[in-house]
Amino acid sequence: MDTIELKALAKINIGLDVTGIREDGYHEVRMIMQTVNLFDKLTITKTADNTVTMSSNLNFLPVNDDNLCIKAAKLLFEEFNINAGVNIQLEKHIPVAAGMAGGSTDAAAVLFGINKLFNLKLSKQALMERGVKIGADVPYCIMRGTALAEGIGEVLSPVHPMVKCPVLIAKPGISVSTKAVYESLDSCFDNVKHPDIDQLIKDIENQDLNAICSHMGNVLEEVTIPMHPIISDIKQNMMDNGAIGAMMSGSGPTVFGFFNDNKTAKAAKEALTKTGMVKQLYLTTMFNNR
Repeated sequence: MDTIELKALAKINIGLDVTGIREDGYHEVRMIMQTVNLFDKLTITKTADNTVTMSSNLNFLPVNDDNLCIKAAKLLFEEFNINAGVNIQLEKHIPVAAGMAGGSTDAAAVLFGINKLFNLKLSKQALMERGVKIGADVPYCIMRGTALAEGIGEVLSPVHPMVKCPVLIAKPGISVSTKAVYESLDSCFDNVKHPDIDQLIKDIENQDLNAICSHMGNVLEEVTIPMHPIISDIKQNMMDNGAIGAMMSGSGPTVFGFFNDNKTAKAAKEALTKTGMVKQLYLTTMFNNR
């Protein structure tokens, strides 16, 4: 095998709580992570020289050592003394800087691809252990599915697979600074409303979509939405057009909505398109790896 083609799937947070701040500055979290069928495409090809190179369909993305894909490839090349090179072609579809783990899932795909191309025979768990060196979300992006993430996001426990339903994903044409969001949260930490993650897990186990939507929550909405009110406007538009629930993913600005059926979800997509509030809009489904 000289070339491998991969799909790097995006994630949303059905629940996101921040439970504390560590001495090293990292935040302790409890999150329900869910993979969705929105993905980037990666093609990894062996090359004769000993270099790792990369190209992308988006000219503003770095394709040097700052890119997590390059870091992931070099991590395995150095550990296993691989005497070869690879070229990584990235076709990007997941919104960038959108709270959907786009960079982390691309890095996870590279770890998986290098493992296959060079027959390293690393297990999924072994890849996850290496992935955390690149970023806290990378192990989850290797694991996929429905999971509880704790610690700084790297301590993962499988959760009963999420109810299958249409998912509308909308990103406005703004960027959100994750650093600024967490700094704002730190300043008002004792006064924010925290979602009940344990109840949410029970709702998922019961496959009760209405209960899931009533209990899902993202503590970061309380600081991100005042900075960017358009997030609230998009949520409200989805709800007005039939969403059972709508919420911001990660630190934002992406908003997702859950629907009972495709017909309603498609109509909501059309209605949201007409508002001009969003730059990227996708109708997709849940991904379940079990």
